[in-house]
Amino acid sequence: MAEKDQVRPLAPGTDRLSSDDYETALRHKQSHKRTCIKCCGCVTALLLITAIVIVILIFTVFRVKEPKIKLNGFTITRLELINGTIPKPGVNMSLIADVSVKNPNVASFKYRNTTTNLYYRGTVVGEVRGPPGRAKARRTLRMNITVDVITDRLLSNPNLITDAGTGLLTMDSYSRIGGRVNILNIFKRHVTVRMNCTLRVNISSQAIDEQKCKRKVDI
Repeated sequence: MAEKDQVRPLAPGTDRLSSDDYETALRHKQSHKRTCIKCCGCVTALLLITAIVIVILIFTVFRVKEPKIKLNGFTITRLELINGTIPKPGVNMSLIADVSVKNPNVASFKYRNTTTNLYYRGTVVGEVRGPPGRAKARRTLRMNITVDVITDRLLSNPNLITDAGTGLLTMDSYSRIGGRVNILNIFKRHVTVRMNCTLRVNISSQAIDEQKCKRKVDI
């Protein structure tokens, strides 16, 4: 009876087999953990590189740059003078302004109506609105704007006779172009270009002797 109650010993090698299985499972778990860490590290590095590339593109290629408006010159197409110096009353003087819009961006610059005012000693003597348009990416668009100068406003200024006697007429112009740059429908910026110019018109040759311009861009 005592022999029946005696506990039988385990089969040889049973303890060693269980220990090997445990070690194998532990090594498999550690290997899986290392693989997960490596995968997470790779994904994190890839996301970080992508973010760095996007930031670099935003501040370089995709950065919205200011369009440049330039007044290339004026051409007087109609001017009737009295004694070769004074504009004839009742007859408007016509000018054609050669204006270029340079777009340095990787996307087109779509602008609205352009406005140009011509001043003589602070008085508006001419005003014109140009049609809307689009300057292609990294291209320069040139356009001609016709300005009709109201000679009666010129003649009403008491300084005109003195200025005309020198053969040179100093005038100022103000141009404004407002539009938008759209890059990949992601980066959209409204841009307004303003330009002030001072012109010295040679009355006898009917040409521009000198011009100085200042440009201001709001982005």
